[in-house]
Amino acid sequence: MSSFRIEGGTVLKGEITPQGAKNEALQVICACLLTQQAVRINNIPDIKDVENLIGIIEGCGVAVQRHNANDYTFWAQNINLDYLNSDEFRKGGSGIRGSVMILGPLLARFGKAFVPKPGGDKIGRRRIDTHLTGFQKMGADFKFIPEKNAYQLSAEKLKGTYMLLDEASVTGTANLVMAASLAQGKTTIYNAACEPYVQQLCIMLNNMGAKISGIGSNLLTIEGVDELYGCTHTILPDMIEIGSFIGMAAMTKSEITIKNVKYNQLGIIPDAFQRLGIRVEKQGDDIYIGAHEHYAIETFIDGSIMTIADAPWPGLTPDLLSIFLVVATQARGSVLIHQKMFESRLFFVDKLIDMGAQIILCDPHRATVIGLDRKFTLRATTMTSPDIRAGVALLIAAMSAEGTSVIHNIEQIDRGYQNIDLRLNKLGARIERIE
Repeated sequence: MSSFRIEGGTVLKGEITPQGAKNEALQVICACLLTQQAVRINNIPDIKDVENLIGIIEGCGVAVQRHNANDYTFWAQNINLDYLNSDEFRKGGSGIRGSVMILGPLLARFGKAFVPKPGGDKIGRRRIDTHLTGFQKMGADFKFIPEKNAYQLSAEKLKGTYMLLDEASVTGTANLVMAASLAQGKTTIYNAACEPYVQQLCIMLNNMGAKISGIGSNLLTIEGVDELYGCTHTILPDMIEIGSFIGMAAMTKSEITIKNVKYNQLGIIPDAFQRLGIRVEKQGDDIYIGAHEHYAIETFIDGSIMTIADAPWPGLTPDLLSIFLVVATQARGSVLIHQKMFESRLFFVDKLIDMGAQIILCDPHRATVIGLDRKFTLRATTMTSPDIRAGVALLIAAMSAEGTSVIHNIEQIDRGYQNIDLRLNKLGARIERIE
């Protein structure tokens, strides 16, 4: 197990470029399974979750050429479906939630698919009923195999249909769109997720020859085609990393410029930070964050306490609520953080409370933060990262704290953030990786 040793209280300065979007990368890499032609993908983040997914599809027979750390070509010409029954696949597939998105492409192209119950962050129940129910509506037979803790799907040929998703699941929408691209007839997906990741996947599929309309809305229409072809695709900057850098700058009184952010794809994120009193300045396609000696949380118009909650896009992504929570600890004022989607994601706040933060955990979904307005600095401590997003929130807390903190289990952070210690040290942070 690796750890970070962080010397807190340092001020950062300079420019940083966000990595490619992790969530988009997992989707578009799985989409390569839909064609036997070469697909080239640029701006792939060099992180553990992506590395593990590439390992899985390589095991399935996909030829992978790595041009550099962030640029790959994939050829899914000779797929070995027997690999899905191997112990190696069960181990790899159960360790990453993104592995579930191989189901749609394999089912559509080969008529069968098998995947172990997916892993990922331990942040509460993360059911995949939306995926499986959608496949069944398209004519697939589904079985859960208890002795293998795995899902098995088969279909002679998927057929287009109308479906109303029970939740606007990002991975569920991606899986069903990929499957529908090669199905017979027209598929209509209502209450579809419309995050930029899904939009990017749909654009890529259309470039491969799919016929998808309604991109960017919650009503997608897919006219199935007989075959998809190769293409070149570039992944968006990671909005979660961009949000993490905004919060990190404010929390550490730092002056940084975040380069090439694709500002128009960030949705409500900049406005949400401004509700915490953080000045987010757009400069072309960059974001400039000046040094914040103090920042004050707004109230609602009637004077009531501000609530920041996650919601389906274009609402605020749940992946950033951990960042908003930790940044609020040094603001002036109070805020209620309401994490609606995952019931265990706020449990990391006990570590912030140990550092001196004033937080009331109301229940598994809500936490009230009473800002310290920098009158009291957080205390250094030793802690363990429970998941990707909480891990970075704890890293931000440690960077702003007095003294030297240690964060264990940083493999969780490495799953979603590319060389985060090296990149932040170039800005003036003092983060040491301990193997």
